[in-house]
Amino acid sequence: MATELVARVIAKELRDNPRLVIGLATGRTMESVYARLVQMHREEGLDFSACHTFNLDEYVGLPGSHRNSYRHYMNHNLFLNVNVNLENTHLPNGAAADIEAECDHYEKLLAQCGGIDLQLLGIGLAGHLGFNEPVSSLRSRTRVKVLSPVTRAQNAKLFQPPEEMPRRAITMGVGTILDARRCLLLATGEDKAQIVARAIEGPVTSMLSATALQFHPRCVIVLDEAAASQLQETDYYRWIFENEPQWQTYRDEATVPNGHVTKVNRWNKEEAQISPVRNGI
Repeated sequence: MATELVARVIAKELRDNPRLVIGLATGRTMESVYARLVQMHREEGLDFSACHTFNLDEYVGLPGSHRNSYRHYMNHNLFLNVNVNLENTHLPNGAAADIEAECDHYEKLLAQCGGIDLQLLGIGLAGHLGFNEPVSSLRSRTRVKVLSPVTRAQNAKLFQPPEEMPRRAITMGVGTILDARRCLLLATGEDKAQIVARAIEGPVTSMLSATALQFHPRCVIVLDEAAASQLQETDYYRWIFENEPQWQTYRDEATVPNGHVTKVNRWNKEEAQISPVRNGI
């Protein structure tokens, strides 16, 4: 599974650097990743005690105790199930009295920790990273964004009643995300196939903030077969994964039967790489 590969990439980075600063994402796609990391912690001793985490976003108006807040999501799916120091886990405070000041504070916290080493990402149906909705500046920093109708329709089903879903959120900016030393995006399912193809093989545009990853020097995109189904250069991406030395470790153990890996090269979009993940770490 693609989620298995992503969990193993994160685990390897954490073992190599116990003080890793990890950017985290939320959503249904990530739940399997976090469940696997929890399993690695319990069965393999994966140690989170010295790492720091920063989440991409949080809904405006929801305290961390709210069942639909991303703080609650992270506590439930990861933080309270591993040995991470909760004081080292950071999310924007959606209930802050001064939201603009909270955004500035979040950027300062990131800087104090030395920036993000590995940023985990998903992609929304509107092609957004975090809550960087269409026409987001590709140089933007952490700020408040009004959520698009597509995003609200996608997420409202998680709220009871759906009308309770907030209309705004605090999100890391596109520029903030691109500052991460490494980016790792996971997408699964046929409903993501069209937007994934546009993000990887289409032109860079503020209408799809995920296209900005084409500028990142160390971005890897992991897809399952369904999410990769509309890509045009699949054979080339497969060949690169099967031959590029940096993926040797992942080819050595047959732990991931299906999925794809994509590497987006900063200078040449034609070097975007995707290949079936038949092997894991």
